[in-house]
Amino acid sequence: MRATLLYGKGDIRVEEVPDPKIQQPTDVLVRVTRSCVCGSDLWPYQSAPEVEAGRRIGHEFIGVVEETGADVATLAKGDVVVAPFLWCDNTCDYCRAGLNTSCRNGGGWGFNGVDGGQGEWVRVPQADGTLVKLPVGEDDELMPSLLTLSDVFSTGHHAARTARVEKGSTVIVIGDGAVGLSAVLAAKRLGAEQIVLLGRHKARTDLGLEFGATDVVPERGDEAIAKAKELTNGDGAFHVLECVGTLGAYETALGVVRPGGAISRVGVPQYTDGPVGRVLFGRNVTLTGGVAPARAYIEELLPDVLSGAVQPGRVFDRTMPLAEIPEAYRAMNDRQALKVLIKP
Repeated sequence: MRATLLYGKGDIRVEEVPDPKIQQPTDVLVRVTRSCVCGSDLWPYQSAPEVEAGRRIGHEFIGVVEETGADVATLAKGDVVVAPFLWCDNTCDYCRAGLNTSCRNGGGWGFNGVDGGQGEWVRVPQADGTLVKLPVGEDDELMPSLLTLSDVFSTGHHAARTARVEKGSTVIVIGDGAVGLSAVLAAKRLGAEQIVLLGRHKARTDLGLEFGATDVVPERGDEAIAKAKELTNGDGAFHVLECVGTLGAYETALGVVRPGGAISRVGVPQYTDGPVGRVLFGRNVTLTGGVAPARAYIEELLPDVLSGAVQPGRVFDRTMPLAEIPEAYRAMNDRQALKVLIKP
């Protein structure tokens, strides 16, 4: 089969690799029908050291079950399924607590002999716990929105949930990438009344306005903080969703959060040190967020996607075949595309 491999900074290739096989009785084999490039894939694309043997990459996919292991009980050949961006058993104590990202028997796509999502096939470990069946055909028009359940819409929802967004809330979202826009949509879905989006790419912030943002702040740094505060009666917001992952974005979040509020960080942090002392402590600010347990959210979000009440798939602004994955990475890295959907 063909799969995507990362060989180092800026070096992404589609190559022939061995076809996956059932290895454990809890495995299934999935023929991938939709995958995509994630903004978090761009961090290693921009910085990974060169390696002789490329590593598998990609963690978001929808597909069709083609073969099942002997112990698989809830899935059958022909089922259309969506995979969260980490696999899990969905039965251990962490999973039962809604923290599937810490599953005792789980792991990540593309590691330890498990296929990446940007390929033609994936061996799915712990398939009963990992995969969610979809009540649609493999080419349903809802596929782009259903694919966002794998990561970006679930991550945006995680940001809103952990920041305690509720009906009537004032929310500030930092970042106009796919996760930031998904966070706008998630906050609106939870009933936020005012949503201030910090972003400077007009095509993206225009979509953010359609998703529910009430205001857009294109400035950055201190100017962005001043403008966001001006739009929120001088105080900032109780609910701040940081969807970028840079130190600058976090410092902006510190500048716009109200005393007693919460900052939810869901952008993968690209820094190890940052202000967490009295700037949080003295104002009783909660720092939350983290890796989104997408598996815990998919079934909650799925009905609204199926009904069309939300359309998170609009974050995909380009579709490419698997063979053009290198161009997909370049387009997203150069901000020529927001998020690229891949059809193997």
